[in-house]
Amino acid sequence: MTIKTIKTGFILGVCCILVSPILAHTPPDQKGPECRTKVILLGTGTPNPDPNHSGCSVAITVNDTPYIIDFGPGLIRQAAALSPTYGGPICALEPERIKTAFLTHLHSDHTMGYPDLILTPWIQGRDEPLEVYGPEGIKEMTENILKAYKEDIRYRVCGSEPANDQGWRVHTQTIKPGVIYKDEQVKVEAFRVNHGAWPNAFGFRFTTPDKLIVISGDTAPCDNIIEFAKKADILIHEVYSQTGFEKRSLVWQKYHAHHHTSTLQLSEIAQKTRPKLLILYHILFWGTSEQDLLKEITDQYNGKVVIGSDRAVYE
Repeated sequence: MTIKTIKTGFILGVCCILVSPILAHTPPDQKGPECRTKVILLGTGTPNPDPNHSGCSVAITVNDTPYIIDFGPGLIRQAAALSPTYGGPICALEPERIKTAFLTHLHSDHTMGYPDLILTPWIQGRDEPLEVYGPEGIKEMTENILKAYKEDIRYRVCGSEPANDQGWRVHTQTIKPGVIYKDEQVKVEAFRVNHGAWPNAFGFRFTTPDKLIVISGDTAPCDNIIEFAKKADILIHEVYSQTGFEKRSLVWQKYHAHHHTSTLQLSEIAQKTRPKLLILYHILFWGTSEQDLLKEITDQYNGKVVIGSDRAVYE
């Protein structure tokens, strides 16, 4: 395969952003005794500044390799809290190991942690560019973030701090439906979801040697979720409380009905896809308790369902 590298017009001293297309890798091997896939919820929140639910972000780790999905506020500190440096058990979440990331869509609650994702792991020692796969607009967002932090980058590279000149760089790839990434650990497929009028909102299916994991991103019910989530080991899906929804104003009801998925609708999706585990995240409670929200689903669906919490780990 021929690999093209495109330089953008933005230059930081001796440095430039590199935007490269997807690299071809070998598909995941068959399941072996050493392979173990984990799903870690780094943040389960919404745009609302709930101090108990950090910004939306998920990590999938295969052995000691991490893959990040969505960049909500606080994701690197949440990851670090689970790393051995800060007393946690997951080596893959040492910040300098974080090198590959995927973005479902450009809404701010999914991207406000992007500067943190670029810069903090570099400051901690990441010595190669971050690889980011996201929808149309990811290249421009990346360029603008690096422009905003150009003086910080310049000082760390050219000043007395012993920072390397690679870890702050970002390779971006604009994604389309289909296989967007492969390496020896994982295959990642992107599929379009129905998030109101957003033209480029995606869900992802991760196939690892021992797990099939589907992440909805932000979406109203759509056929692609049902197609891609069938027989999944884990389906991670956004949701809002139907009871809380009925108390909202008509304006907000119209908005949420076109952008998100209710507990009753998710029950129907789960009945059709039958995941081994359904994890709820990006939850709009609207005053409903966790127990009552869960009951709204389990009254209609008898599979295994859990309400995701920040820093929860699933295997």
